[in-house]
Amino acid sequence: MFVRTGGDRREFLRVGASGAALAMLGEAPRAALGAGFRAKNERPRLALIGAGGQGTWDAIRAAHFGDFVAVADVHKGHAEKARDSDRVGKKKAEAFEDYRKILDRNDVDAVIIGTPDHWHTKICIDAMNAGKDVYCEKPLTLTIDEGKKLRESVEKTGRVLQVGSQQRSDHNKVFLLAVALVRSGRIGKIKKVTAAIGGGPSGGPFSKETPPPELNWDMWLGQAPKVDYIAKRADPDFRWWYEYSGGKLTDWGAHHVDVAHWGLDKEKTGPTTIEVERAVLPVPYKGGFATVDDCYNTANSFLVRATFADGVPLEIRDDTENGVTFQGEGGRIFVTRDRIDLDGGAVAALYKDPIPESLLRDLRHGKLDDDHMANFFACCGDRGKPASDVWSHHRSLTTCHLANIAIRLGGRKLTWDPEKEAIVGDDEANGFLSRPQRAGFEIVV
Repeated sequence: MFVRTGGDRREFLRVGASGAALAMLGEAPRAALGAGFRAKNERPRLALIGAGGQGTWDAIRAAHFGDFVAVADVHKGHAEKARDSDRVGKKKAEAFEDYRKILDRNDVDAVIIGTPDHWHTKICIDAMNAGKDVYCEKPLTLTIDEGKKLRESVEKTGRVLQVGSQQRSDHNKVFLLAVALVRSGRIGKIKKVTAAIGGGPSGGPFSKETPPPELNWDMWLGQAPKVDYIAKRADPDFRWWYEYSGGKLTDWGAHHVDVAHWGLDKEKTGPTTIEVERAVLPVPYKGGFATVDDCYNTANSFLVRATFADGVPLEIRDDTENGVTFQGEGGRIFVTRDRIDLDGGAVAALYKDPIPESLLRDLRHGKLDDDHMANFFACCGDRGKPASDVWSHHRSLTTCHLANIAIRLGGRKLTWDPEKEAIVGDDEANGFLSRPQRAGFEIVV
């Protein structure tokens, strides 16, 4: 990674995970990767649900720790490709269209979920109810109510649920370092945090088409309203439609807003107000819903301010360099995936005064492995809490969902009660905390 330090003097240091970076983080050893699953006869049996690009990538990483016995995708071609892949199914796994056939099997220990976002919650809950541990891509939920149901499901079943917010583990631990610096007071009292996540595209109008024969379009839609097939509604463009996702606010927000919550120690709470300073939607809206059905409809650009009870504002915006900035009274930290910038005298002594190992372990629930998938399998082995757990992810994603609700309702200010998890004095806005689900696709804990 690149670590940049200094005030007037800008200095770039290239450091590796085993060199200066470890010195800055202390001398903490790596946790055993996939403890309990190293011997061949102990390797877990896995299934992939959602075999598109991201799901397949996750499966390739998971295949280092277990063996795939089944794959499922509503697109026949995706399922068969993953089944036959030398890096996933190895022509030994069975391929299915309906994921429920996988959950009925007794030879599946854990599932990897890489479906579009609107399917995440239902499949996670169904899988945990079937006794499977789950690694699911972010964002975990489509609504705030779904997050509450997932939290209930984890508590009810005792299964491991790792969210694919890999910034808590990967990228040479730059995000862990930034959070540890903030939590240990190295830049003093925090005055403001900025999560820069980029803007979303405009697109459309798109033509309605006949679904390709290898795609079960009705099953793809799942809980969402039944509509005619438009190729741009499906993978990978689904995230630009509120029916299936939340645009950049839940896509990259699931990463950077999560890091902001982590650094501020707000993993068990949320903001008290949401204010939209500016936002642009690509199509007209009325009552919180797009008035056309053939164009992308998530926000193009935005600046939303979420303020916590202690007065610290978190700005979520699209127009500055992608990353998270913590501004403290004694310095500034900017972190993105390829580097961390450290400003101010409070961090100048970092090499002489490393972050205590106890803090690092506490921030990662006791494990310091540097691979997100490895962390999942280690937790499957010892039943520990994963690096990105449902409780913290639900809280950070709630902030993202609230930002979207405020934007969809014309930029109105929302007052949020993080204890009751309700919007105060606004019945219309509270109506967006959940969504109707099509018959046959209801989410049941």
